[in-house]
Amino acid sequence: MQTITANNYSVYFDSIGYETLASLLIPSHYSKIFILVDENTSQYCLPHFLNNLATEIEIEIIELEVGEIHKNIATCTEVWSALSELGGDRKSIVLNLGGGVISDLGGFVACTFKRGIDFVNIPTTLLSMVDASIGGKNGVDLGNLKNQIGIIREPKAVLIDTQFLNTLPQNEMRSGLAEMLKHGLIFDKTYWDKFKNLKDLNTEDLNVLIHQSIQIKNNIVCEDLTENGIRKSLNFGHTLGHAIESYFLENEAKKNLLHGEAVAIGMILESYISKEKDLLSNAEYHEIKYIINDIFDRIDFSKLEIEKIIDLLIYDKKNEFGKVQFALLDGIGKIKINQEVDNALIYKAFEDYNA
Repeated sequence: MQTITANNYSVYFDSIGYETLASLLIPSHYSKIFILVDENTSQYCLPHFLNNLATEIEIEIIELEVGEIHKNIATCTEVWSALSELGGDRKSIVLNLGGGVISDLGGFVACTFKRGIDFVNIPTTLLSMVDASIGGKNGVDLGNLKNQIGIIREPKAVLIDTQFLNTLPQNEMRSGLAEMLKHGLIFDKTYWDKFKNLKDLNTEDLNVLIHQSIQIKNNIVCEDLTENGIRKSLNFGHTLGHAIESYFLENEAKKNLLHGEAVAIGMILESYISKEKDLLSNAEYHEIKYIINDIFDRIDFSKLEIEKIIDLLIYDKKNEFGKVQFALLDGIGKIKINQEVDNALIYKAFEDYNA
């Protein structure tokens, strides 16, 4: 697949990615390579990656526990300490081999160690391929509040190897699909339409869709790296989705939702809000709701749970001057940013979802 060029880096695919990485990782460029993995990617992805990695530089592996619950400053401290103890310096490089947590946290650690060292993202989940590894956002959660601490700084490169997808369970694949669906809804109706017959898609079709999804996000980010304008469109489904995800993270009685599972619910809710604000037709709304519900399991929300989720919106990182800002659909394939929504309409969206 064709290389995608971003502002200050490129996204490489399969063998071209490994060839590019080999040309980057030479002793005159870097003193030591640190590969950041979690328990899953250490077992299922690291052997394949090392078999394809050509370098003479010394390699150290740093392994983290699995899960969003570990995406915090405490884990960063552990990684910073490991980098120091293992001889990391200003000419070290971090290779983030994993999903969204590894991409987000690994990038943040690299950006802040020794005031910033280079890093490369090698995403191993569908979600991280089409979202977390692209665009230069790096950060961690503050308690259960999503992505409150971070920095925007682009990686040295991104390497997409779709063979890693063979290691994923179905729920992780669905989680990544949520971001791909979002890209169609906010930017390209023709792309969205391709998901109407998801069961008919083969592996090659999926690879093409992944490439197109990355291209859509990259086009938006290249226009607005620091999220002052059009990049806010990528937040569709995330204002309520992040609040839902945070609520499930902080409640031990609840089974944690994957990021894409929470965003899928958020997209249905925010599509309803778009409809009620006369931005989206009734037919478009029901099409979105049907397709997303056909892929993802539904969850029932009690009145108390809805209230607690709405309370979490105050912590959304997109808020300005104390007001919650939504990105809403202006028809399928178009978006309106900086939209204010009152709590009564959010309640109605949840009621419709529950129904």
